[in-house]
Amino acid sequence: MQIKTPLRDELLLNLKAGDEVFISGTVYTARDATHKRLVELIKKNEPLPFSLKGQIIYYVGPTPAPPGRPIGSAGPTTSSRMDVYIPTLLASGLKGMIGKGKRSKKVIEAIKKYKAVYFVTIGGAGALLSQCIYEAKIIAYPELGAEAIYELKVKRLPLFVANDIEGNDLYEMGRRLYQLAPCP
Repeated sequence: MQIKTPLRDELLLNLKAGDEVFISGTVYTARDATHKRLVELIKKNEPLPFSLKGQIIYYVGPTPAPPGRPIGSAGPTTSSRMDVYIPTLLASGLKGMIGKGKRSKKVIEAIKKYKAVYFVTIGGAGALLSQCIYEAKIIAYPELGAEAIYELKVKRLPLFVANDIEGNDLYEMGRRLYQLAPCP
């Protein structure tokens, strides 16, 4: 399924855990330190570096751009490190997250409550994924280096829905299928 950002509620209703999607448009990057700063700004009721409404945050710390490219390797980082901050960001309008790995029960409940989606992609494929990024610029916190907030323009970024708005969990679905598989 082809998806354009920002995410719309009507679109999210149709996404199901396990769906393969290709995202095009604007995606923002953020990791641990940045999430902490964003939540602090929200709690102080101060403006954010970008509007969270309908947006997607990609958990990535890109490497420096090689000559002729907008960005270096851009593979996902482990999502669970951001879990403590996610309910606040979802309550503020965030609609999608991209990373790798399972999310906590608290995050899955927040995904259901705020009707958001968690996407995953393949860890270790950062060089390949960076080919889907045609523009990258730092928009906040350059002092954080790879953890700065980047605004990425992406085309056909390949992802899977890991958690849909109903809380269905691709990781749990896979585990059940594996446990049901007969041994050879």
